[in-house]
Amino acid sequence: MPEYKYKRILLKLSGEALMGEKEFGVDTTVINGIASEIKEVHALGIEVAVVIGGGNIFRGVSASAQGMDRATADYVGMLATVINALMLQDALEKFGLFTRVISAIEMKELAEPYIRRKAVRHLEKKRVIIFAAGTGNPYFTTDTAASLRAMEIHADVILKGTKVDGVYDRDPMKDNEAVRYETLKYIDVLKAGLKVMDTTAISLCMDNNLPIVVFNIKEPGNLLRVVRGDAIGTIVCS
Repeated sequence: MPEYKYKRILLKLSGEALMGEKEFGVDTTVINGIASEIKEVHALGIEVAVVIGGGNIFRGVSASAQGMDRATADYVGMLATVINALMLQDALEKFGLFTRVISAIEMKELAEPYIRRKAVRHLEKKRVIIFAAGTGNPYFTTDTAASLRAMEIHADVILKGTKVDGVYDRDPMKDNEAVRYETLKYIDVLKAGLKVMDTTAISLCMDNNLPIVVFNIKEPGNLLRVVRGDAIGTIVCS
């Protein structure tokens, strides 16, 4: 078997990445495409964990800004991530993969509760695990959950799949002159306030020297290219 740069990855998917061109919900073509990408990487013997957001269904911060209690809004957002996790699980299983949804909020009819050693054992048994419900606590984003879970399962890297092909100095959707960074230091991300992940997530990665690769998940084959070590996207490291 060829050598790949990463042996155990944590893929961070935003809820918005599942929408495709829709304004709300999940585009089944998009989620099936992501499942196909994961299958391709998993077939190489790479262990895959996923943390999924819920912004395509509900955003706790936005609801809080409109007057909803922040803790309640965040819990609703966590439930949205469970919906996305179950849909991704269904798509993966249709491709013949064995999966487990692991929820930080107990709902035993739908998902396993989070037990770190058990999650690691699932990976060792070549099951794809999908972490749902963030950290299980309000005021923490799914970015922070991704950083935390990645460190707990000893992932080699966080792969953040987005709608753009890396981190730019300005919004590339609004400014054609925006320049993409190939590499960034954690501290520079924090100082410049770049929208890679939230500051808590970046700080956790910095403290534990866990690299982050930001790449375009919409481009077919990109997940495999990142795992192979190709120079795509933006690498955030020390």
